[in-house]
Amino acid sequence: MDAILDRSRQLKQDLIEFVLEAEGDLAVALESYFAANARSQDNRYDAAYEKNLLIDTFLTEGKVGDQTPLDLFLQSQPELSESDRTLLNNWRRSFTGLFAVTQILPDGFDLINWLTAKNYIVKPNDPRTLEEMASFKLGEILLTRISPVTDSYWMFSGPCSPMGNLGKPKLAVAIGNFKQNHKKDLYSDAPDLLEQAWQSVEQFHNDFVDFFGSDEVIMPGYQLNKKLSEFQEVMTKRRLAAAGIDDSKSLEEIAEEAGISEEEIKAAAKEAGADSKTVSQLFSSKGNTKMMMPQVELPDNLKKAEQVTVLAHPRWGQMFLPTYIKFKAILEAEDWQSIPNAEKLIRHYLEEPTINVFIWHRLAEQYPVQLAKVLEGVLVRPNFSLESNLDSLLQEFNKPLEPELPEIASVPEHLHNLFQEAVAEVNKSKSKPKAQKKEVKGFGK
Repeated sequence: MDAILDRSRQLKQDLIEFVLEAEGDLAVALESYFAANARSQDNRYDAAYEKNLLIDTFLTEGKVGDQTPLDLFLQSQPELSESDRTLLNNWRRSFTGLFAVTQILPDGFDLINWLTAKNYIVKPNDPRTLEEMASFKLGEILLTRISPVTDSYWMFSGPCSPMGNLGKPKLAVAIGNFKQNHKKDLYSDAPDLLEQAWQSVEQFHNDFVDFFGSDEVIMPGYQLNKKLSEFQEVMTKRRLAAAGIDDSKSLEEIAEEAGISEEEIKAAAKEAGADSKTVSQLFSSKGNTKMMMPQVELPDNLKKAEQVTVLAHPRWGQMFLPTYIKFKAILEAEDWQSIPNAEKLIRHYLEEPTINVFIWHRLAEQYPVQLAKVLEGVLVRPNFSLESNLDSLLQEFNKPLEPELPEIASVPEHLHNLFQEAVAEVNKSKSKPKAQKKEVKGFGK
């Protein structure tokens, strides 16, 4: 093991001890970070692995005021050499990823980050861990966190969870789970991919506003369901035209001209969201069924709602709210407490994760005095100020102040291809009489 890797191990241990032995604001920040991010109640997660991963992530991403624990450690160690400080500062680029082993090296591994298709040479920073990793094979999937050591290689920073050599369907599931549970690390080593994903969200927003004529739409659930189907059809035709595909032709005709099998077309359609019945109908009407996307279906509670409000934002995406009008009625009432179940609805908006910061800020802008008064009464917080207290209140209820990448965001081509191939494999296995049925859940598009 070279000297700088060994020094990395020593510094990492010192940094962890500094955090775990801390008192005051740093200790409080660590406790709050765990409370906000822990998922130990989820049976899919090993509690010890999660604890170690959260500690490692907290070192560079936790906040104590405007500083990170790494900042505080550097300030507390004035005797550190310039090379040590450079090494520590480089750890700000640490990230969690889902990697595959592409090559086994004498002292580590060549890994590819499945989310971004980027390669890394990664080494354990102690002999014991290297010995434990001796069983890793080519293709092994690793959920782990890595940190830069030099310009040419990285080290395993947090705990490493080996997941075996996964086939495409299981890999698609693993990536889908990663997307759900590690949103901040989704494209952390590829800002260009992240920017493209955000641009796709903004483009979808612009298309939505062009079609509906507003960023706030109110209509009965059944009507909204129909309009969304129309919107998707317009968008599909636009994208097919951009791709040079004639939407007047049937799926069968397109498949035949492209030399693609019916099974492959079905797999792609299902990946886009179509159910088996819809896909079968597309091929059963020989020569009559035109190229189309599967029908959009709102959840039953929204389809049956008397009024649904859709709020659209270029970064927060689209939010579907069956109770938004009722919420505004509370704010517009002379005596909000006279509205039946008013407090219950207010608390629901605070506790429900899908009621995000954008929705609250929109209400605060439209009803500043009334919203402050209502929150003051419901929470029993005298002199509640939206300007001073709203964001901190929303953070108390675990609402991120910045938007996370919405489900409607596009995905990189290599992931799109993976999910299509995964669905095709599952469909082939389903077609076999004794095949075990499996459901693939990957990225939404």
